[in-house]
Amino acid sequence: MHTSLDPELHLHPETLMLGHGYRPEWSEGAIKPPLFQSSTFVFQSAAAGKAFFEVAYGHRAQAPGEAVGLIYSRLNNPNVEILEERVRVWDRAERAAAFESGMAAISTTLLTHLRPGDVVLHSEPLYGGTDHLIRKVLPMFGIEGVGFDVDADAARILQVADRIGRHRVAMVYVETPANPTNALCDIAACATASRELSTRRRVPVVVDNTYLGPLWQRPLDHGADIVLYSATKYLGGHSDVIAGIALGAADLIDPVRVMRTFYGSVAGPWTAWLLLRSLETLKVRMDAQAVGAGVVADFLRDHAKVAAVSYLGHLRPGDGDHDLYQRQCLGPGAMMSLWLHADEPGAFRFLDALRTFRLAVSLGSTESLAQHPATMTHCDVPADERRRLRVTDGLVRLSIGVEHPDDLVSDLARALDEV
Repeated sequence: MHTSLDPELHLHPETLMLGHGYRPEWSEGAIKPPLFQSSTFVFQSAAAGKAFFEVAYGHRAQAPGEAVGLIYSRLNNPNVEILEERVRVWDRAERAAAFESGMAAISTTLLTHLRPGDVVLHSEPLYGGTDHLIRKVLPMFGIEGVGFDVDADAARILQVADRIGRHRVAMVYVETPANPTNALCDIAACATASRELSTRRRVPVVVDNTYLGPLWQRPLDHGADIVLYSATKYLGGHSDVIAGIALGAADLIDPVRVMRTFYGSVAGPWTAWLLLRSLETLKVRMDAQAVGAGVVADFLRDHAKVAAVSYLGHLRPGDGDHDLYQRQCLGPGAMMSLWLHADEPGAFRFLDALRTFRLAVSLGSTESLAQHPATMTHCDVPADERRRLRVTDGLVRLSIGVEHPDDLVSDLARALDEV
């Protein structure tokens, strides 16, 4: 497969989504990649098979210009390879790895680069599934997670590292904007801290970029080493595929790809095919969602029953995250959190009264979604931690889709009458 962006760097990413990484002559002139529903691939020679396995098992690095040979779809597949080549374009990453879920991408990446006795420093709050992985699963492997406030600068992150012993820190893990509060974490500050910590070994900065996606934030440009996506969200965008992506420098992603082989967490051909379809409309979908989000957020900000709205597009000079937003983000996105003047029953009445918004978790799809983090995605977070992180009974998370904004506003107005 084609592995260099250089011949096409003059083209915009949204243009490259229509054909980069694939040539019709590979498949009888088909303008779109067909579905390669095959488990096994034939070698042209025994020497070719040997060479393919050497790279697949990490026995040697892929040589410049060398194609990754097809072996078996648990290792690689044409649809997956085309997807990985195409999805890395947005972030200008050297390598990508596709998985069957976002949590598969997260867990495989962490278990590849962490060892017993290691500590992963992480921003707080995190997505509930990631929080569970770090707080309850990794300790079974002798790996500890230690949190720092999402607004911490490099000095404060290093203070946390000093308390536990800098030599133990093996990764800085960041989710920005934070799920579900929409607060920003300074990627460049995390990168500065990681460089200070990388005295005995490299301490990579890993960023979950699901909330803003590659259109509105590019973590590699700010010092991140690995970027993770739940591709179920904006990259997939249609609530019909579960997938994950890890991307970054080859020396960090190639070991993840090797580990993926033995965990069996590689994306399947159907998953890859659906994502290739979705990537073609990524920009137009996200642009439309951003426009709608601005209208919705403005309405909510002025409503008497809404105590506060966290929406990046409302940040103004003097606000805590304003300068960071201007430096780090390319747009406000289509996610927002609102704190109602309500307890849990009042928040539930609001959610149950919605009709155009769908009461469901997930985000980034064409339909607008609403959910109650304290009792849904973050229910496993201890109650005292939820309170500290502002994941209160009155918090509702909204993901804005592509519906007409006026219809979304009307739906919210009607539901707010029930609070």
